[in-house]
Amino acid sequence: MKLEGEVRIPSGCAIAAVISKEGKKMSGGMITEAMKPMHDRSNGLGGGFAGYGIYPAYKDFYALHFFFDERSTRKSCENFLRERFEIVASERIPTRKIPEITDEPIIWRYFVAPLKSMMESMQLDEKEFVARTVMKINTEMQGAFVFSSGKNMGAFKAVGFPEDVGVFYKLEEYEGYSWTAHGRYPTNTPGWWGGAHPFTLLDYSIVHNGEISSYDANRRFIEMFGYKCTLQTDTEVITYIMDYLIRVKGLTEAEAASVIAAPFWSTIDGKTDLVDKQKHIYLRTMFPSLLITGPFSIVFGFTGGIMALNDRLKLRSMVVGEKDDKVYIASEEAAIRTMEPNAENIWAPAGGEPVIIKVKEGAF
Repeated sequence: MKLEGEVRIPSGCAIAAVISKEGKKMSGGMITEAMKPMHDRSNGLGGGFAGYGIYPAYKDFYALHFFFDERSTRKSCENFLRERFEIVASERIPTRKIPEITDEPIIWRYFVAPLKSMMESMQLDEKEFVARTVMKINTEMQGAFVFSSGKNMGAFKAVGFPEDVGVFYKLEEYEGYSWTAHGRYPTNTPGWWGGAHPFTLLDYSIVHNGEISSYDANRRFIEMFGYKCTLQTDTEVITYIMDYLIRVKGLTEAEAASVIAAPFWSTIDGKTDLVDKQKHIYLRTMFPSLLITGPFSIVFGFTGGIMALNDRLKLRSMVVGEKDDKVYIASEEAAIRTMEPNAENIWAPAGGEPVIIKVKEGAF
């Protein structure tokens, strides 16, 4: 029998990310390899990736990735989509059969453009129209699930270890300027295809290591604005919070970080910069129900950038490294060294301090 200290007990899930500030394309095979040294952080109940810049031929169209339980569901869902969108391409997402990934649903993608007549009749802008359509399908259409809905980006996820999920989806055949990855170790929610990370809405994606003790308060607040948490995991709500704060309310990524990982009141009281102090008081007062409590480290992906963020007490590990124009983020330095053996400036961000990296304008 192994004694305490002789067996590794990792602190939950594995996350990793890489971005090129010059917008240079990187194979999805690299981020797949990065998950191998963090294998023990997962238990085979979920793995996934998000890639940005991977669909240049369809960059002006929304890429809707679907799980369907059967062919008839896909047909009925496709009829629904045709009422709202022009479908410019439709195909099964390429996968390879491997023994490690089983019970796969029908995995399909559509490249679509919203119909202007529908948006005008509903008096919605393009992004709100797509977001509402995604919510409607995921809550009302039994057996159909949209797991990715952004432009020139896509999520790929399954039940399995992440390094196997990457092989299953042939990620080495995709190239993007930014990648995020997740290996899941669910503690109080089921392992199923839709519950694997990343969680996405439009071009926003979240991979998360930790547990949200404020989930009920966060969910009750965000669902007042049309979002529906249906995926049986606490992480889903973070994606909707970020969409609400940035797209709907117009906050910057840094301001959104100051809401979900807000400084303690004692820290705010001690600030000497009056403008900065007033901003934090405003954000804490305006969005108290969107403060996320509990241990977490997340990587938030969006078009043209990524943001890494720890909870205020830094209860989950996360390190950052750099080399040339690339920035690497992971739960462990070993994952960064797998992507770039000569990575430099390895450091651990402070709790509640966002690390925001953006691709230079016009580079992708």
